[in-house]
Amino acid sequence: MGSPCEILLDEPAAELPETVFRALLAGQQEAERIEQKYSRYRPDSVLSRINATTEQWQQVDPETAHLLDFAGQCHDLSEGLFDVTAGVLRAIWKFGSDGQTHMPEPSEVAALLPRLGWQQVEWAPPRLWLPAGMALDFGGIGKEYAVDRVLAHLQAQVPQPCLVNFGGDLRASAGRVDGKPWLLGIEQPEDVRRAAGVIGLHQGALATSGDTRRYVDYQGQRYGHILNPKTGWPVVGAPRSVTVAAPTCTEAGMIATFAMLQGSNAEAFLQAQGVRHWVC
Repeated sequence: MGSPCEILLDEPAAELPETVFRALLAGQQEAERIEQKYSRYRPDSVLSRINATTEQWQQVDPETAHLLDFAGQCHDLSEGLFDVTAGVLRAIWKFGSDGQTHMPEPSEVAALLPRLGWQQVEWAPPRLWLPAGMALDFGGIGKEYAVDRVLAHLQAQVPQPCLVNFGGDLRASAGRVDGKPWLLGIEQPEDVRRAAGVIGLHQGALATSGDTRRYVDYQGQRYGHILNPKTGWPVVGAPRSVTVAAPTCTEAGMIATFAMLQGSNAEAFLQAQGVRHWVC
């Protein structure tokens, strides 16, 4: 998942029952399965095979079809700002936590723009036609989907409250056994060792989108990793960080990313959605 991942289970007993160990192992295996299936960094992943099969119809499995349906919905709801074909821009944009100073040339960005746009993909479930030079990237939805899937596995096997946290995108099945909420800190963008705030979560999900860990520092200007697929350049004027609460991690992540894509209108967008949110 490209980030620290953890599963927390609230079990007061000194020794964990065997059923709990089996449930935790099943949760780990489910996360690894999704990583292997949809990672853009694995040449043997389903996603890599899809991207290697262009200019012809290919049939995808039901799970992948579900994700493609969701990607299409996100594209429509965001008026084209959320686009799973924008991953081709990673060929010229290199983001990291150390603030690399390389910026692509405008000509490099312009050359890639014709290869972007979900509207160019033909999707007739379960059949997909990917034009030459284009590629799909589930980086904007995969981790949140994995959180929801892993939590579902745990809930089906153990009654204990649990929390799945993949790189700060998380979901809790219920409050702690003592009736108290899980206490979760929101990172301070200027100093990740400090919390900008603490949230008490009994049930549901939180997802955060921002430039705290992935950005480019160029001539004193900080550019976040969230790119506008219509321009090929980082979104301008967005907050440093947006955290959203929602029933599922997939939903929370979608809204948080949509907000960041709004740039300086992020706060107004979140207020219009009527969701609990925190902006840093």
